[in-house]
Amino acid sequence: MHLTYFNGQWTEGNTPLFGAMDHSVWLGSSVFDGARSVRGHMPDLRLHLERVTRSAVSLGLRCPLSVDQMEALVHEGVAKFPADAELYVRPLVFGTDGFLVPVAEKSSFALTLFDAPMPPWSGFTACLSGLRRPDATMAPTDAKASALYANSSRAMREAQQRGFDNAVMLDSEANVTEFATANLFLVAADGAVVTPVANGTFLAGITRARVIALLAEAGVTVEQRTVKPEELSTALEIFNTGNFGKVTPCVRYEERTLAVGAVATLARDRYFAYMEQQ
Repeated sequence: MHLTYFNGQWTEGNTPLFGAMDHSVWLGSSVFDGARSVRGHMPDLRLHLERVTRSAVSLGLRCPLSVDQMEALVHEGVAKFPADAELYVRPLVFGTDGFLVPVAEKSSFALTLFDAPMPPWSGFTACLSGLRRPDATMAPTDAKASALYANSSRAMREAQQRGFDNAVMLDSEANVTEFATANLFLVAADGAVVTPVANGTFLAGITRARVIALLAEAGVTVEQRTVKPEELSTALEIFNTGNFGKVTPCVRYEERTLAVGAVATLARDRYFAYMEQQ
């Protein structure tokens, strides 16, 4: 089941939003965000709604709703689902008018909520992609822009054709950025817990920041630094953080099998405990 709020009403199913001349359709001026409602718990919801507002500005759009209005709509929509539902919450801002430059005042908004069970803790496999992340001089990398996901989709297709679930992507200087769909953490050979430093080529996610803080509270310091791809070949653990799965272990990288490690398990346990309080 999924519901969409658009133009003042809720509808079920794949609600039509666009016209053939809409700026977002032919020139890609749309941004979104992803939040979660898990049995009514909505961790960091406002942070996600604030980010979609900032992302819109980055693309020359203007979110027509305030964060308070969006938050109220999310709660209204979640209440239409069973109490134990595990939902994906996706606000979308898109351009409708303009030739090359979108008219900010003509931006539209839609909110979609749909069933998305939390993925199992069994983990995923990954390989190194031959595709690179653009930097901030090449693309709107400070926004959760829909246009950026064409490259992520290419990397995912490449990985799946090789028999893997996901892909690790590098930047233009051949440093590790993240997975195609989520931020990356590793436990290095020396035991250090590491995540690539935000360098303008990927979004340093809301869940990423929450996990870093929760691990710090448990006495585990996460180093944010440049990561070379060869470090993944010797890592003791690799895991990701992101809205869809929150914390998910990588159980095979290229040809190496990896255990579900203690740090990933701690990160997940602490995140889910935090989520239960929201």
